[in-house]
Amino acid sequence: MDFIDYYKVLGVDKKASTEEIKKAYRKLARKYHPDLNPNDPEAEKNFKHVNEANEVLSDPSKRRKYDEYGKDWQHAEEFEKAKRSRSQKGQQQNTSGYTYSRSGGSAQDFSDFFESMFGGGSPGFGSAGQRVRFRGQDYNAELQLSLMDVYTTQKQTLTVNGKNIRLTIPAGIEDGQTIKIKGYGGSGIEGGPDGDLYITFSITNNTSFKRDGANLYKTVEIPLVKAVLGGETQVETLTGKVKLKIAAGTDNGTKVKLKGKGFPQYKKEGQFGDLYLTYTVKIPKNLTQEQKSLFESLEKTNLT
Repeated sequence: MDFIDYYKVLGVDKKASTEEIKKAYRKLARKYHPDLNPNDPEAEKNFKHVNEANEVLSDPSKRRKYDEYGKDWQHAEEFEKAKRSRSQKGQQQNTSGYTYSRSGGSAQDFSDFFESMFGGGSPGFGSAGQRVRFRGQDYNAELQLSLMDVYTTQKQTLTVNGKNIRLTIPAGIEDGQTIKIKGYGGSGIEGGPDGDLYITFSITNNTSFKRDGANLYKTVEIPLVKAVLGGETQVETLTGKVKLKIAAGTDNGTKVKLKGKGFPQYKKEGQFGDLYLTYTVKIPKNLTQEQKSLFESLEKTNLT
């Protein structure tokens, strides 16, 4: 099996940030996920390669070794040990106790340098005939919620692979955020640990507010008369209406901050962001003749 370039698998540059790698992984994992591509061997193969690439590149220590040693990165410690000690010649192979994360299938489904860890022997055994533990498959799931669903902390029960999972979803969780539930993936092989479950949240915003982290933004229209003379207006927030005073001479585009009227801060009980309002002055249309006359009178006063 040929060597696989993990950066090419994820479609990222070698200087890509951790966030860029995470974003590329999520996109490709969804694209090739077996649930979305049933009975598609090529998609299953790509899904395994994507998970394998993410396993290495998302871990700073593994990534450093991979960048330096390429296909032999799994033996980086042996190489470095050999450099430090002239008396120690050659590479020291130690296959007992190796574990690695996989996305399903047998050891042959992975690239050759993962396979070389085991000396090319039978699946489940190292080159010295010792049994090798395989980590169970990681599962990926997407949970769709509305913006108001995540305004408060809630509990949900999910069924994954026949297991019921009681999940607490903290208020303020972000769209696209992924959480890991340890041990709820596939079962390990030969006594290896179970895989993990990764849940990505898809938050639908069907409100009139724009969300940015814990802050909310909204445009509020005010009548021309109130913008000129001042007055009061009622504004919707996520917790109900509030009454605001409008200063006389309020310009179009004026911004107002309502402290603590934004969205809950993630995992910070009782703490909220702010609500930012932008006033837009409503220009009256379809004026009566009397109303037009009033504006014409104002114009004659050279009011600016």
